[in-house]
Amino acid sequence: MGTLERPVDRGTRLGRASLARVGQEIRDARLGRGLSLAAAARAAGVSRSALGRIELGQAPMVPLLTLARCAAVVGLDLSTRAYPGGRPFRDAAQLTLLKQVRDELPPSLAWATEVALPVAGDQRAWDATIRGDGWTFGVEAETMPRDAQATARRIHLKLRDSGLDGAVLVVRDTRRSRTFLRDEAEALQSFFPAPGRRALADLRAGRRPEGNAIILLSLQPLARPLPRPPAPLVPTPAPFPPGGTGRPARARHPAGGGAQEPNRTQSGGNPPPGGKF
Repeated sequence: MGTLERPVDRGTRLGRASLARVGQEIRDARLGRGLSLAAAARAAGVSRSALGRIELGQAPMVPLLTLARCAAVVGLDLSTRAYPGGRPFRDAAQLTLLKQVRDELPPSLAWATEVALPVAGDQRAWDATIRGDGWTFGVEAETMPRDAQATARRIHLKLRDSGLDGAVLVVRDTRRSRTFLRDEAEALQSFFPAPGRRALADLRAGRRPEGNAIILLSLQPLARPLPRPPAPLVPTPAPFPPGGTGRPARARHPAGGGAQEPNRTQSGGNPPPGGKF
């Protein structure tokens, strides 16, 4: 298997390599046209030192528009595009979807995540793989599928280059996903011929699915903490009578006699204000 690289590290490495390559191309074009560094910098609207750093690939925070201007003044057109590359960042919803698939499997099936393709330098990876007795299927998770042909082609190329026996595409079961699958049924049917429910039933039983399939799973809500029980009511002392002295009023004797002395504790201290409950 190949060695995986974090998406952010891969992006940083490729971005630095691109800046170094473009900077060298700008420098070669400038020297080939006999332009001085100062003259080219003035024409591009940057300082001489800034253009020098760009040519050396030492300006990692240079804006794309500035880079395009520096290329234009030496007769170059800057062209950029994005294309499928390494494994993407997985959000919490996708990780939860993969966990649900894992929970559906019996102990007889082996489960592995982020499985790199067995190609040197290839940064592609399966979201997961399921291995049974003599067979291995790749697993891809999508919470909001958008491009049916691109998804099918991506999985087809992974199967071709990894040599696995098949693949299942796990999709979050929402109204939007069902509409997408219905509208793109013709484009997906040829590559995912096996019924999703049958494939899920086979996996639950530890069997190999009949073929590539799309499995719909409802995203389970995250567990919420149980509500805390209400705190017990604590009685409060009776308020002082208006115009009083600031001390609790003495209780009257039931028979109308004199004032009853407050109870004393064994240590001789006074009880807490408000009495004991």
